[in-house]
Amino acid sequence: MEHYYKAKIESPRIVTRFLVPADAVHWCDFVRSKDATEFFPEYYAPENPLPAAEKFLSSQFTRYEEKTYGLKALIEKETGNFIGLCGLLGKEVDGNYEIEIGYQLLPQYWGKGYAAEAARLFMDFAIEHQLIDSLISIIDVGNVKSERVAEKNGFKRDKKTLYQGLDVWVYRRELSSSK
Repeated sequence: MEHYYKAKIESPRIVTRFLVPADAVHWCDFVRSKDATEFFPEYYAPENPLPAAEKFLSSQFTRYEEKTYGLKALIEKETGNFIGLCGLLGKEVDGNYEIEIGYQLLPQYWGKGYAAEAARLFMDFAIEHQLIDSLISIIDVGNVKSERVAEKNGFKRDKKTLYQGLDVWVYRRELSSSK
């Protein structure tokens, strides 16, 4: 794994690591929250969150195995708390291979700048390793908070498209000029 997708990336407040099955316990706070799962309604499970959290994380383990990157755990340095997920995701969008920066935080960590900080970590990783000429973020047309995170990191609205049956904006950041 380490040879293609570095486990530990650090910023002033965050350190990353690969997810492990036991992280599902932490992710229960996400799947229990109607607000957090607004754009992931299939994972909303307020009564029985552990199976939903395990299912959510299992797709990341598959990504690790298939070497299509995957979301990683975000750990707050000061407290050691698990605060959310962020990472690169290899995806096909409108017939083209793209690398997306995806991020989800536990609700108690919203509004503190962690999403933008974590996204920058992975953007810098993609630039450093010359992975691709541009990165995208696929954002539900109603997800204004994620649009703001993307814009803070220099992503621009590229197009509106249908992705997995949803109307989404594709935000793009060209990386070649960032080197």
